[in-house]
Amino acid sequence: MSQQIERLPKGKAVCLIDADSLLYYEMNRDTLEEAMAGLDQRVHDILHQCNTTKYAGFLTQGKCFRYDVDVEYKAKRKKSNRSVLFPSLKEYAQQKWGFTYVTELEADDIVSYYSYNHEENTIICSPDKDVLKQCIGMHYNYGKAEFTHTSPDEALKFLWVQVLMGDSTDNIVGIPGVGIKTAENWLKDRTKDFESFAIRKYVEKFGMVEGITEFFKNFNLVYLLKTDEDLARHGLRLPPLQCIDISQDELDIWKDD
Repeated sequence: MSQQIERLPKGKAVCLIDADSLLYYEMNRDTLEEAMAGLDQRVHDILHQCNTTKYAGFLTQGKCFRYDVDVEYKAKRKKSNRSVLFPSLKEYAQQKWGFTYVTELEADDIVSYYSYNHEENTIICSPDKDVLKQCIGMHYNYGKAEFTHTSPDEALKFLWVQVLMGDSTDNIVGIPGVGIKTAENWLKDRTKDFESFAIRKYVEKFGMVEGITEFFKNFNLVYLLKTDEDLARHGLRLPPLQCIDISQDELDIWKDD
């Protein structure tokens, strides 16, 4: 539920920044200089609103494991939507702000993992619906300048709604004919056994073998990794969270500007 908070109380929380979305917000500027200035301003705005000087940002580099799960993952996204400024802006974001390149995973997974394991000390900074609704904890949607908090129950329900209905943005089909209203209605009174319920619905639609296959494929596509066990299933691991701490004086200078 959205909270009417103009700015968080001052603290030592770390902003976990989905930097992929930052680039998409700024890449359609007229010039690279304008895009870089816009990105700088957004990062400073995030830190100011979250009232912290500490952050870690993540940029997806190359294809992630989900393309091994389904070669058609995100296949309907138009490559032409990516500005010619994108590669240079991405390099600038890494060099100027120290954002970390992520390989084999997506930036969403990294934000999900670190927020899950450091929930009390992090603020998830992203406008992405998957991150906003599937990750437990405090969120700052820098697209809307809005703080929200996602509870464990809300995150669990959203995950299973996505498993049932899919995600057209990422070319995840789900169960044909099942939209958000149907999925939410199926789950509104359910508090447990989500997996067995979803498998049953897939089997009813596709038959036993294809239903189970489609279920596990779609689950692996929509589920954001959270634990070391999740990573190990894909032969991956992550180091402890390392963050950058800029000076309060620098942040105050931008605030005054």
